[in-house]
Amino acid sequence: MIDLQMQRPSDRRRRQAGFTLMELLIVISIMLILMLIAIPNMLNLRSQANETSAIQSLRAIYQSEIQFQTNYPANGFACSLQALGGDSNSGPPSATNSQLLQRDLATGVKAGYAFNIVNCTKTTVNNQDMYTGYEATAVPQAVGKTGHRGFCIDITGEIKADPAGGTNCTVPLQ
Repeated sequence: MIDLQMQRPSDRRRRQAGFTLMELLIVISIMLILMLIAIPNMLNLRSQANETSAIQSLRAIYQSEIQFQTNYPANGFACSLQALGGDSNSGPPSATNSQLLQRDLATGVKAGYAFNIVNCTKTTVNNQDMYTGYEATAVPQAVGKTGHRGFCIDITGEIKADPAGGTNCTVPLQ
């Protein structure tokens, strides 16, 4: 049995020293390599989540447009997100404040995407404008960061994508 008091002082210091500089450098290097692998994957997951949110938001806009057309048949479809949105504190729903769309989406920006209603087709019936068609678009605020693809939906309810991140939507979603 070895008595600790009998050991040389240099042996005691060596056991109490802890990790060597080389061991710490190896651990830090491994952590950096793991971070370099994980961070791009995390950013890619975020842009995929934003794309999923954009698709669901376009479906919500489509549903709101159908409800708007049912509630205000003389107006047809809404040609702005503001007309689909609105604040319930500002009074009862109307054609300019229908309160059919959630507030954050009615502002036109949600989850890294910018939303808009474009290409409205209008006819005039009894001196009143009636919108008979529209296209809702969702474009990433920063292509490649907040999302990779742009999305569009029209009165048919089919969502199409633009792989370049714009509004030239030609690729149907699977």
